[in-house]
Amino acid sequence: MSTAQQTVDHSALKVNQTGIIVTVLVAFIGGIFYKPLELLIPLLAIVLLLGTFVQQLALFKRLYFKVLKPRGIVKPRPVQDRPEPHNFAQGLGGVFLTVASVLLLPFEIAGLALALLVAVLAFVNLAFGYCLGCQIYYQLGKRGLIRA
Repeated sequence: MSTAQQTVDHSALKVNQTGIIVTVLVAFIGGIFYKPLELLIPLLAIVLLLGTFVQQLALFKRLYFKVLKPRGIVKPRPVQDRPEPHNFAQGLGGVFLTVASVLLLPFEIAGLALALLVAVLAFVNLAFGYCLGCQIYYQLGKRGLIRA
């Protein structure tokens, strides 16, 4: 398992987690009153998956680096860390939101529940610093299932 550390701005990760939580909650709560807001879930899945593979397309991180950080709204928090586990976790969130999106039409409650699970896990990371997707990344690497 590679242990090459880099500097990762954890404020960018926190903004990303906040964006995920807010988007899912708007889709969930707003969808009660206006069903088309549930389309935010597949849009968020696309945003997360694109941002996983092309960092310049990571919408919430771009918001942080281009708007929030330069204006001093959110202060940088550089930490010696590896970006790969966080990127993997974002991709995993995107995959789960894709499944949630597919479930929305035939099984709306299941789709919304899965989307809420992604938001809850983002909240756990935001509030307590525990990243389940990162843990899965390390466990898969430990077992030789991915190159970690």
